[in-house]
Order: sequence, then structure tokens, then C-alpha cells
Amino acid sequence: MNIKGRVAAITGAAGGIGRALAKELCRRDIAGLALVDHVDAVQSLAEELNAEAGRAVATGYVGDVTEEAFRKHVYDQTQERHGLVRICVPAAGITRDALAVKVDKDQNRVTIYPVESFRMVTEINLIAPVYWALEMVARVAEDRWRSGLKQWDPDEGVQGAAVFIGSVSSQGNKGQLAYSATKAGLEGAAATMMMEAVFHGIRCGVIHPGFTDTGMVRALGEDYIREKIIPQTQLRRLIQPEEIADAICFMINNSAVSGSLWADAGWHPVA
Repeated sequence: MNIKGRVAAITGAAGGIGRALAKELCRRDIAGLALVDHVDAVQSLAEELNAEAGRAVATGYVGDVTEEAFRKHVYDQTQERHGLVRICVPAAGITRDALAVKVDKDQNRVTIYPVESFRMVTEINLIAPVYWALEMVARVAEDRWRSGLKQWDPDEGVQGAAVFIGSVSSQGNKGQLAYSATKAGLEGAAATMMMEAVFHGIRCGVIHPGFTDTGMVRALGEDYIREKIIPQTQLRRLIQPEEIADAICFMINNSAVSGSLWADAGWHPVA
């Protein structure tokens, strides 16, 4: 699948992997780009990309990725401006890290990870990405149906691609019960969607980055990064967001790549 001339939607586009991917897609001559985030910085990113491209390629959308009406609005407006979205990378995600069961010696009690936090992480990290991808699949399927096309034939060429952002934490990581569960869940969702969406010519996969130099990782603190992450990473450094963006583009471009791609810089967790 050629990125050039296609239309894409990225959530979590204001920073980290999403921002790096937006820039990389523009370098590869994407025709249209919907940049989605909950902060206004996504608007300035769109302006920056448009100035560099010398054309109106990107539009920033500020809103809640878990809201159906917002998701449909983004797809509707993007389709009006640029055409059908055929690349979806729902990269928005959060962490709410804490031990699953914690002994509080000061208050002499045991606490369980808050179910409210688990639900919030699940909504944003698992449910929302799946439905952003399903929105794309549904619109491509509808377009094909209206054109009188039924089951996709390989001679037509790939019709679309969805890439989910997993994590090495999907293997399990201390203090990340909810986060790890959602990232592992994306792998199952991608595998199932691939089986179904290929009927319409759409590929689905998931990339599992290692610890990447993003605001989310930096928030863990420099001491934690130096003592807990770098020693367990064979490259002995954080991965750069641009490296993950390049890997995502590889997944989009190469139709033989399916399932999961691990971009972990040789990270191995220690129990």
C-alpha cells in the first residue's frame, strides 16, 4: 500500500509517536491528514505541517477520542476535504500506574487498584482505538458496497490499513496492570479485525514499541529511566519517536507484514 496520495487519521497526534508519525507521513506525500488530540497543540502542529508542505494537507481536531460524535465528525470532515480515510493509527493513550494490590504501612491497610482508573485506561487505550479503526473499515466497506463491489480481490490492491500502538508492557510490567491489559488486548483486537476487515481489503496490525522518548516515559523520572529502563534495554538508550514512526510506515507500506511488530530496542523485563 502506497502512502503517497492517501488520507490518514492519527489520534494522540500532538506529541510523542503520533507527532513523529504525522511528520513522517507528510514527508511521504500523504494527501490528507486528520490530527486528533485533546490539547490545542495539535492545531499548531497542523499549521506547521501545512507550511512545510506548502498546501493544506493537515487539519487539527481537539476533542475526546472516546466520544462517538467527535469521531464521526472528524471522519466526515476529513472525507469532505480530502477523500476517504484509508490509514488509521489511533495512537492516543494514557497511564494510571500503581500496584494492583498495595500495602500502605503508614495507614495500616491494603488497597486495590481503583476500578475507576482501570475503566478510564481501558476506554482510552483499548476501546477508543478499536472504534477509530472500525470507523475507517465501515466507511471503506460502505464505499465499496455503493460501488457494487463485494469481497475484495488481491488484484484491486490493498484498500486500507490500521495500525494499533501496543507496548512491550503487554508482556506484563510491574505497576501497570491496566495499561498492560489494554496493550495486550489490542493484539487480540488487531488479529480479529484482520480476519474480518480483509474481506474489504483492509489490513490490521499492532506495533509494540519499547520505552520511547516521549512525555509519558519522561514523566517516570530520570532516575527511574536510568536505573530501571536503560539497564534492561540492549541498545542502552530510549527509542526515538521517529524510529517508531518509520516502523509504522513500514507496516503500512509492506502488505506482507501482518500481526505484531516488536520495536523494543532489545528490552527485557526483570521480575
